[in-house]
Amino acid sequence: MRRFLLRLVFVLTLPVVLLAVWWAASDSSTDVYWPPLRTILKTFPDVWTADRLRTDALPSILRLSAGYATAAVAGVALGTVIGSYRRVRAVCEPVLEFLRAVPPPVLVPVIMLFAGIGHTMKILVIAIGCVWPILLNTVEGVRAVDSVMAETARSYGVKGFARLRHVVLPSASPQIFAGLRQALSIGIILMVISEMFAASNGLGFTVVQFQRGFAIPDMWTGILVLGLLGFLLSVVFQLVERRVLGWYHGLRATTRRSR
Repeated sequence: MRRFLLRLVFVLTLPVVLLAVWWAASDSSTDVYWPPLRTILKTFPDVWTADRLRTDALPSILRLSAGYATAAVAGVALGTVIGSYRRVRAVCEPVLEFLRAVPPPVLVPVIMLFAGIGHTMKILVIAIGCVWPILLNTVEGVRAVDSVMAETARSYGVKGFARLRHVVLPSASPQIFAGLRQALSIGIILMVISEMFAASNGLGFTVVQFQRGFAIPDMWTGILVLGLLGFLLSVVFQLVERRVLGWYHGLRATTRRSR
């Protein structure tokens, strides 16, 4: 319990300090574009009612989930194949590096031509942007599978799907989760960008509408909602990561203690 409380204090200290600095710095502000934090917090419950969360926040979360899940499945599957076969990797790497260098927001107008302006376009934008860190980290993780472990599995006749499940993916999973973590932050950014183009709901759409209507405190509340969403998703991701990679974190802790 004590350890949990100490960890909670460490997690909350910096946000509390930043909020206090923001409050003090903006307390006497008369700039219409930089309202006091107390005004923003007072406006927050009036703007983000249960109905608005249902009509704007929920669609954004669903699009993010669909795009992120698509990118995760495609990135891990393709990365495993590319990382497992040297010839496939030699053929694909130049193309992958080229495509990775193209900023996903630039593709929004192109995707709109093929997918329209509905949910499909927004999900595709998120998926295309998120897939690269997952794919490339999976490739590197699969390539870095311990040679002794691979030879041992081969000696015992562990092949095919059994080798993939019990040797390759567990060994590459720390690297895969590193890619998944990077993709999560990219996905939130692309979720907002995609909703700024021909959208009728969503967090990105709502923030832009507030800005165009000069409802500046309302706009700042939307930014706070996006920050809270990113924080909550990060916490959920850490919980899942610690559960899935419990063996890995335990091994690292044992190694540190032995030193």
